[in-house]
Amino acid sequence: MSHYSIGADIGTTSTKAVLFSSKGDIVHQATVEYPLLTPEPKAAEQDPDEIVEAVVTAIQSVMANSGVDKKDITVLSFSAAMHSLIAVDAKGKPLTKSLTWADQRAEPYARQLKETNGKSIYDKTGTPIHPMSPLTKLMWLKAEQPDIFNKASRFIGIKEYVFNHFFNKYVVDHSIASATGLLNMYELDWDKEALETAGVTKDRLSELVPTTAVFTDMDPELAERMGIHPDMKVVIGANDGCLANLGVNAIENGVVAVSIGTSGAIRTVTDKPVSDPKGRIFCYALTEDHWVIGGPVNNGGMILRWLRDELCAEEVSAAKAQACDPYDLITEKIAKISAGSNGLLFHPYLSGERAPSWNANARGSFYGLAMHHKRDHMMRAVLEGINMNLYMVLLALEEVIGIPDRIHATGGFAKSPVWRQMMANIFNQEVHVPQTVEGACLGAAVLGKYAIGEIDDLTEVRHMVETKEITVPEAEEVAVYEELMPLYIRLSRLFEEEYEAITAFQQKHK
Repeated sequence: MSHYSIGADIGTTSTKAVLFSSKGDIVHQATVEYPLLTPEPKAAEQDPDEIVEAVVTAIQSVMANSGVDKKDITVLSFSAAMHSLIAVDAKGKPLTKSLTWADQRAEPYARQLKETNGKSIYDKTGTPIHPMSPLTKLMWLKAEQPDIFNKASRFIGIKEYVFNHFFNKYVVDHSIASATGLLNMYELDWDKEALETAGVTKDRLSELVPTTAVFTDMDPELAERMGIHPDMKVVIGANDGCLANLGVNAIENGVVAVSIGTSGAIRTVTDKPVSDPKGRIFCYALTEDHWVIGGPVNNGGMILRWLRDELCAEEVSAAKAQACDPYDLITEKIAKISAGSNGLLFHPYLSGERAPSWNANARGSFYGLAMHHKRDHMMRAVLEGINMNLYMVLLALEEVIGIPDRIHATGGFAKSPVWRQMMANIFNQEVHVPQTVEGACLGAAVLGKYAIGEIDDLTEVRHMVETKEITVPEAEEVAVYEELMPLYIRLSRLFEEEYEAITAFQQKHK
């Protein structure tokens, strides 16, 4: 008998459900999108009920169109985006929208926390002090919307909201909890100091469970709607970053995963929780023996889109005439410019930044512009700047884990030979591109199989993920970037002193 598994990823812009064979092959997949709401400056919210419906619809679509009998599906397991916060009343009704990781309204409270007991909390929780985290969101909610804060029975994340609809209980896995800024990663319990800082008690949070916790008592009406067996084993799973590492076979020592979509991240796995003395990297739980450390960046594919829309009208027009992708024409031109863009540097902080600076007020800049620079130099500098910023995160990671043995790159950028070669040269590392395209969903499915005893070890994922491309560094270009990187890093530190001033000016003169 064939055994199938479903990995569902509750993401920031959509929920994906993927049905996998026992070998990790995709049998069928479905995606249901939902909007990001921005009702006021710095807000980034979503409707939690809309997301529940998206989860149900995605799984229902997979089941209806795969041709697989529900009796042959052994496990459903979940991945979810981190850092969301929803206030709910005693009946489970939301008092707020789901505040996503991108919501920046807690920025003043994050800054305040950094100046007081932020380091103490970071050292125990592994979550950098930043407005993305539920810790600082709670501080903001308590100060800015006290009526809602006081009325709330619980404060939960989006996966908890979904699971409460499925199972009528509030549970949160160690992985999602470890990204809240409220969990003591060494004790795997809510941290007393963090709770006091947020102004909440344990009874207003969900019950902590391992990422391998199994549930079998799903609401029968929901199970029928989705077309799954009501007694199917459902594994709570982990957060999307941790499961993305698992899904691209980057869970062994010395393997680093770099993913770039709209935003990006660099992550690797250790066997115990660790923190960075300088507070630059996160540490989140996958299992009790697997901890994912690294750093997320805000500015990935969204910067390339900005480049296309604001500087590349010529390529966009030509692409329409040639019926091709404008990004292909952009990267063709970038490839003709020499490494280092003839001394033009770009810091890609157009939407603030998380790692390595964790500064919501960070702003982008070109540095070194001279008369010999053309538009094509600016285009290449933008792509180099995205990679150089990622490399800064990797350097912070190397101080904790040492130099990695291998880089696994995923996301839309990994499809571009120009980008892969640039990353290999800037990182001075071989860049491996795994075959899988749905890393978080596969990671969820593998964790689910492990949780129910279908596989004995998470490293079984290596049999499900093949390497598609390997890009080797070019010594001549490596030397150029080794000369430029120290300047790039020094400038980022110098600019740090003025980010708040320019942000204040921008807000005053909108």
